[in-house]
Formats: sequence, structure tokens, C-alpha cells
Amino acid sequence: MLPAASLALEVGSPRIWEAPKYTRVVFDLSAPGEHKVFTLDNPPRVVVDLHGARLDSSFVLPVSRGVISGVRTGNPEKGVLRVVIDTSTRVRPRSFMLTPAQNRGHRLVLDLTAVGKVGSAPAVPALRPQAPAVPGGRKVVVAIDPGHGGEDPGAIGPRGTREKDVVLAISREVARVFNAEPGMSAVLIRDGDYFVPLKDRYEKARAAQADLFLSIHADAIAHGRAAGSSVYMLSTRGASSQAARWLADRENASDLVGGVALNNKEGTLAAVLLDLSQGATLGASDQVASHVLRSLSRFGRVHKQEVQRANFVVLRAPDVPSILIETAFISNAEEEKRLRDPQHQAKIAGAIVDGVRNYFVANPLPGTWLAANRPRPLEHIVARGETLALIAQQHGVSVTSLREANSRNGNALHPGEVLKIPGV
Repeated sequence: MLPAASLALEVGSPRIWEAPKYTRVVFDLSAPGEHKVFTLDNPPRVVVDLHGARLDSSFVLPVSRGVISGVRTGNPEKGVLRVVIDTSTRVRPRSFMLTPAQNRGHRLVLDLTAVGKVGSAPAVPALRPQAPAVPGGRKVVVAIDPGHGGEDPGAIGPRGTREKDVVLAISREVARVFNAEPGMSAVLIRDGDYFVPLKDRYEKARAAQADLFLSIHADAIAHGRAAGSSVYMLSTRGASSQAARWLADRENASDLVGGVALNNKEGTLAAVLLDLSQGATLGASDQVASHVLRSLSRFGRVHKQEVQRANFVVLRAPDVPSILIETAFISNAEEEKRLRDPQHQAKIAGAIVDGVRNYFVANPLPGTWLAANRPRPLEHIVARGETLALIAQQHGVSVTSLREANSRNGNALHPGEVLKIPGV
């Protein structure tokens, strides 16, 4: 055995994340190192050999999870640390190293994909391959993407609340409310504590033939005074503010924290080259973002009164309108406390659903149940002293949509005239 001083690589306790299609094992390393991975049968197991390595002083064996039924360690030869991962079925391992990112250091990642029947793995519902049909037209499908997950906790509040946990809870509530809405259906991109690469998130939405993609997050800033909700859409040119640019950079670094193999970047890089045909998608994203922001402002405080723009990777689907919602500032102690409250989570979810519903009622997609059951426009009789702004606020619509519905350019009103109120 080599002297302890010569074993420069220390290996930390493994973390296990169970995703629908694979189980991920992550080892923290004190430095970059060489490793070898192979499988053995009867019983099935995965063997990881790390050269010049030893267990760190706090190493603890994990409990069984996913396809993993046990973990053992040993030293088959001098200077080699062996980790044996027992599995409940034969698996296909894939390993890669990650360099330090944010609060994570060097890591060795193993993704174990089952190639046989897994008796202990929970059943995970697949994404709907197409929009479900109902009498009168198909349902509108909304893809809901809880940010971060697995190795990537997202922002962390003063009391230790992790963004990945609260946004998953809010997203599940958003999905529940959508599924209770007539003519609407929800698909969750992530429904557990595991990481999904950014590009895969919007690709999952496209595979589900989603009509809209919502990415749910909780904001953070160095000082704890900032508060309120914000709504973002994709910008192909520049960010609407320095804060928006900083946020996009932080969110786009999620792949580095969550764990994406370096040889899997081609698709993400190609996605930067957005096609000009995305113009219509961006226009729809702008409209739905405005509706959601308006709904959130009626529910509580918003951080920015206008829709913000930045180059988020997760919003780059060329044919699916996409927005990112920062539900609150988890870095603010009061907002962190509210984000942990299930009743407050339900209120946030309700406001998001209201905004999306209002958009699709005002802009029904052909062939959908909402288009076949669109309500007739309301009417408003102008009283003395009323303005377009006051009437728009009363009915929860924008002044611009009120002007468009009544084919007028100015703001002049006359008592007794009848205004059409667009669908909200």
C-alpha cells in the first residue's frame, strides 16, 4: 500500500439522484484524478477504480436508491481505491469528470441506465406524446419546468431553503390546477429531485407538443432587500438590464453545476444560432409573459413592472412560446418564509395559471377546446370621469388591448359610449 501522504486524491461520500431514465452517482474529489469503470455479472455490479486515491475522513456509505442496492469499497492493489456499486439489474454505466463550478469542486459522475427489469424502481409517467383530445377540440398543453434539481440546488435562502425544492412544489401545484382547468393539460419536465440538462428541458416540451413552456424559479441577489416576482422572455440581442444579464448567466451555468458531460455540447451550442422564423414564437412569448406578469401583480408585489429579456438557454425552443418566472426572491428572509408555505405556493400557482388562461382565452389556438368555447367579449358603458387606464385596470386588461379591441388610437372617451372588453 502506498503511504497516505502519496495518495493526493481524496474521495467524498457518494450522492445518489434517481431520475426517470437513470440513476446518477456523484463523488466529490479533492483534485482531478484518473478512474476506470467496468461491470461484472452474477450478481450485477459496477466497479470504479481510482488511482492514487483514498476515502476522505468523513466518507459514509449511502443507502440503497434507484437501481443501486449497495455500495462497498476496498483496495485491490497498491494505490488503487475500488468502489463497488451493487445494482438490482444489469446497467450500462457512463462516467465523466466535472471541473469546479459555483459551490461544487471536482466531481466524478456515473450515470447508470438499466438494461433489464428494475423491480424496485418506481414507475414514472411518460410525457404525453400529443395533446389530449376532448369534445369540442384538443386541450392546450402547458409544459412546466421546475428549475435546477439534483446536484444543482439553485439559489439558497438565509434559512437554507433550496430553490430546487420550492419551485418543484410550486410547479406541481401549477400542474394540478392546469389539469383541473377545462380545455387545459399540464406536463411536468421534472417531477423529482434530479437534474435535467437545459437543452433537454425544452426538447422535452417539444416532444410533448406543448403549446407553452413555463420555467419556474426563485430569484436571489447578494443583498437581501430585493423582493417581488419577475417574468422573463428570451432576448436574442441583449439583456434588458445588467441584473437580467447576470441572472441569465447564472441560470445558464446550471449545466456546469448539475452535471453535463463535456462531449455533449454540440446541441446546446447549435441552439444559440436561432432561426429568424422564431419571430412569431417570441411575439407569443411576449404576450403570455405580459399576461402572467399582470396576474402576478394583482396577486402581490412584482420586482419589475415590465417583462424582462435575457438570453436564457432554457427558453430557446424555436417553435414553443417560452417564459421564465421568478416567483420571489429566496434571498429575502420574508419571501423565503412565504415560499416555504404551501398556502402561499398555491396562491403563486393560481396567479400563474390565471395569467396563462387569460392569454389563451384572448388568443385561442385553432382546433382547441378554448377556441370552441371562447366567451363573448364583455361590454363597458363609459361613465363620466372614467379613463382608458381606469377601465383597463378594472377589467384586468391592458390599455393597448383595449384600444385594439375598439379600433382607436387615442385615449379620448365620451360618457355613455360602449367599449368592447377583450378576453382576459
